[in-house]
Amino acid sequence: MILILTPNVDEQSEAYRQLLAHLATLQGIQTRIHAERGTEQRLTEIYLIGNTKALEIGDMQSLPCVERVVRISEEYRILGRHKDEQRDTHFEYNGVRFGQDTLHVFAGLCAVDNREHVEIMMKAVADQGQVCTRMGAYKPRTSPYAFQGHGKNCLPYVFELAGKYGIKVIAMEITHESHLNEIRETLEQTGNPTGVMLQIGTRNTQNFELLKIVGRQTEMPILLKRGFGITLDESLNAAEYLASEGNRKVIFGLRGMKTNMGDPHRNFVDFAHVPVVKRLTRMPVCIDPSHSVGTRAAAPDGIPDVMHVTAQGVLAGANMVLVDFHPAPPKALVDGPQAMLLKELPYFLEDVQIAREAYLRRVALRQKQNF
Repeated sequence: MILILTPNVDEQSEAYRQLLAHLATLQGIQTRIHAERGTEQRLTEIYLIGNTKALEIGDMQSLPCVERVVRISEEYRILGRHKDEQRDTHFEYNGVRFGQDTLHVFAGLCAVDNREHVEIMMKAVADQGQVCTRMGAYKPRTSPYAFQGHGKNCLPYVFELAGKYGIKVIAMEITHESHLNEIRETLEQTGNPTGVMLQIGTRNTQNFELLKIVGRQTEMPILLKRGFGITLDESLNAAEYLASEGNRKVIFGLRGMKTNMGDPHRNFVDFAHVPVVKRLTRMPVCIDPSHSVGTRAAAPDGIPDVMHVTAQGVLAGANMVLVDFHPAPPKALVDGPQAMLLKELPYFLEDVQIAREAYLRRVALRQKQNF
C-alpha cells in the first residue's frame, strides 16, 4: 500500500509526526519514505510493506497529511502501474521531460574514439535541433582483448563539447561504482555543462550490487536495458532494485533478445513489448534498434532494417530511441558495421517523425471509439 501525502508536506509539523506515530503502531508493517522534489513542489510517498490486506483504504485516507491511498496488487511495487492510481508517468532532468507521452532520439557514438569525431557528431545532432545524444566512454566487451573504451580520459572533452553545442543529456553506460564517481567529478570540474543519463547495459541487468549503488544516487536518471537472456519479469524487477533504493527516474530499454531465432539480425527484436512495459509500469520505454539489428543491411525498398524496426517501436509508442551514428563507420572502434552515416541523420529523424505522427493518429482514433 502506498500513502501519497499532500504536496509540500512539512516533515516538522505535528500532523506529520502524528501520521508516523500511527503507522508505527501497525503490527507487521514496515514503512519506507520516498520524497522527490520537482520544479514546483515536493512530493512524499510512504510505502507500507507487509500484509496490508486488513488495512481499509478509507481509514488510511483519513490519516493526517494523506491525500490519496493506492493499494498495490502487482509485483512491481514502486514503478508498477497499479489499479486506479494517477501517479505521474514522467520526470524532468536538466530541462528535458521524459515520460510515457514523449519521444527523444539519442543518436550518437556507441563508443567515443577521439575528440574530432565527438565534435562532428554533436554538431550534427545540434544542427538537427536535438538536445540528447549517446556517448560510450566505458565499453564492456565479450572479448578481453577488444577495445574497452577510453573511460575517464575522454569525459572532460565529451562534457565540454556537449556544453558547446547545447546537448542537455548524454546517455552513457557504466559498469562499476568508480565510473559513477568519475562522471560526477568530471561534471563538477567542467562546470556541469551537460547532464548524464546513466546506462546499465544488458550484461549488468542482474548485477544487483551495481543496481543498488546506482539507485542510491537520485540526481541522474537511469536507462536500464533488458537482460538479453532473462524474462521480461526478471528485467522489470531489476528496475525495481533501482527504484527501491530511491531513484525512480528510470527508463526501460528494449535491445533485442540473444537467440539464433533472430538471425540474420544480431538479436531477436522485442519491440512488441513496448506497450506491455507501459501497461505494467509507469516507466518510459526506450528502443535500441542498432544493437537489435546489428547491421546496415537494407530491404529491397532501400530502407535499412534499423529504420524499419525503429518505426515499429515508435508506432508501438516508444518514448526514446538509442541509435548508433558515426562520422566514419569503418574507423569506429566498436560496432562500426551497424552505425548509420551522418548524412543519414536528417532522413532518420524525419522517418521517426512520420512513425510518431502515425502513432499519435492511432491513439486519437482509439479515443474516438466507444467500445
